Order: sequence, then C-alpha cells, then structure tokens
Amino acid sequence: MTERSHPYSLREIVQSLGGEVVGDPATRVEKAGTLDGADAVSITFLMHERFLPELHKTHAGAVVLAAPLRDATPLPRIVCVNPHAYFARVTALLHPLAMPVAGVHASAVVDGGAILGKGVSVGAHAVVGSKVRIGAGVVIGDNCTVGDDVTIGAGTRLWPGVVIYHGCRIGERGILHAGVVIGADGFGNAWEASGSSEANNGRSDNGGGHWVKVPQIGRVIIGNDVEIGANTTVDRGALDDTVIEDGVRLDNLIMVAHNVRVGAHTAIAACTGIAGSTHIGRYCRIGGAVGISGHLTIADHVDIAGKSLITKSITQAGSYSGGYPFEETRAWRRNAIQIRHLDEMAKHIKQLEQRLARLEGKSS
Repeated sequence: MTERSHPYSLREIVQSLGGEVVGDPATRVEKAGTLDGADAVSITFLMHERFLPELHKTHAGAVVLAAPLRDATPLPRIVCVNPHAYFARVTALLHPLAMPVAGVHASAVVDGGAILGKGVSVGAHAVVGSKVRIGAGVVIGDNCTVGDDVTIGAGTRLWPGVVIYHGCRIGERGILHAGVVIGADGFGNAWEASGSSEANNGRSDNGGGHWVKVPQIGRVIIGNDVEIGANTTVDRGALDDTVIEDGVRLDNLIMVAHNVRVGAHTAIAACTGIAGSTHIGRYCRIGGAVGISGHLTIADHVDIAGKSLITKSITQAGSYSGGYPFEETRAWRRNAIQIRHLDEMAKHIKQLEQRLARLEGKSS
C-alpha cells in the first residue's frame, strides 16, 4: 500500500535526486506514469530511442530521459545518466510506502525473551519466538511466523504470511514478500535398503527399503538490501549455511536449495530452481524458469537466458543460453526428430569428411 505525497516541482526533484532540468523547473508533478498512460500531472521516462513515437504522443507533464535524447521533446524534462534507475527513485518519492503504526497487535504472540528495537511493528496473529532479535523499524506483517533465535536487521519488512524458521539471519533493509519461507529443511534423504549390502548402492534386488531423513542443521544467512518475491523458498543448509549476499533480487516462486550461495547484486527471475550446493557469482542475471543442477559454480557477471538448463559449471563471465526457441508445431516435431539422430548424423559426416580427404589426397 502506498500513500500519495504532495506534488513536487522538477526543481525539488532535482534538488533531491540530482540531474538537470530542461524547460520550466516550476513544473509540478504528483504521480508516475507510463508514456501512453500518463496525464498532465504525471512524470514518465524514456529508456530508448525506439520509444520516441510513444514519447511524441504522450500526455505527460514531464519526462525523464538521457542526455543524447535531451532535445527529443519540448516537454519539461529531467536529463540524467540512467533514466530507468532515476525514474525508480522519482516513483518512490511521489508514492512513498505507507508504514504501519509501531507496536504489537493485540492478537500477536511475542515471546518474553524476544528483543524488539525502536519503532518495530508486529501485525495481527503474528508469532515471534524466543531469543529473537529484531532491529529498529522492522515491520512484521499479519500472520508471519518468526522462529526461535532469528535475527532481523533494521528497516526490514516482512509482508503477510512470511515464515522464518529457527536460527536464520536476515539483514537490514530487506523486503520479504507474502508467502516467503526462509529456512525450511533442504531435500536431504539417504536410501536405506532392506536386506542388501552397501556394495549394492543401498538397493535390494526386490526394491525394498526406505528413505532416511538427513538432518538439516545449517541456517539461512541473508545479507543487507535483499528483496525476495512472493512464495519463494530458501532452504536451510544441511551442514553449512545457505547464503544470500547483499543486494540480491529474487523474483516470485524461486526455489533455492540447501547450501546454495548467491553472490551480491545477482538478480534471478521467477520460477528458477537452484539445486543444492551450487554457488552463483556476483552481478549475475538469471532469466525465468532456469534450471540449475547441484554442486556447480557459476562465475561473476554471468547472464543466463530464460528456460535454460545448466548442467555444468560456468567459469567465465558472459551470456549463455540453453533453451530451444518455440516454432510452429509441425516444424518443431521435424526438428525434434533430427535432434534425436544428431549423433548418428555426426558420425556419418565424419565418415564423409574422411572419404573426401582420401579422394583429395589421390587427386593431388
């Protein structure tokens, strides 16, 4: 939920955020909008020159753009280095997030051994366990559960329904959206067969046996300025900790398995799954629905396209793709048949190359 601020002039915005005003600095705006949806009291932004036709048709009162496009419109405008990032700050300025009143709701349950900092808000039906340490200004939304011996840094916000298991550590200024689960057990199981030897890999000839749960005794450690999207899960470590470093952005519906480490300022889009003990570097960008196998290492500054399947380590920075693009169904089926025969085709081509080399050798 946001609360409407008072209007800002372009002069006031630049005084607060930097940049340069071109046109009337007294122009006042009160909300952020898109190029095609903005009105006379809105400010919008232009990321790329391909959107110039939309800029020429906009009804916005002002626009944020980069220096090379400063003369692309007669509208009052703010010129800056990075219009997208600048516009994000303008939006936050014009639409500040409403903060709940500090205090503990009457229906909340807070253990007497928990330590709450100044200005903490605990919502309805929330539960806060023993030996919990909560920093100043933390917001714990309705129906959240904070397990024993959890630490939450100052300024972090838990939206409704967040669950943090025992022993986990959450940094400062974090945002955990609804349904996030931090510190559930990782998928650790050992197969124990009935009447079989270890030499048989724990499986008996008759298939009898059962799974033995491997205790997950690590924690989840989350750094500062981390945002985690709705219904994303981060499992606790089996022995060592699962670690999410500073500035990471995790989208909705992501699965982070036990003992994974995600490097600082990496961004991962929705529905990606990361198997156990994989280490992802810093400043990586991972698209939606990527599958990453376990026990891999991904270098810093790696970009991975959506729907890719990563089955081996990536040791060098760069852009990688592994998804097969869609096409008309009949063509896709024909190509799929060819793909199944690639090994056979490769052998045939090699044989042809050898025959050609022998023929060329005879002719010379």
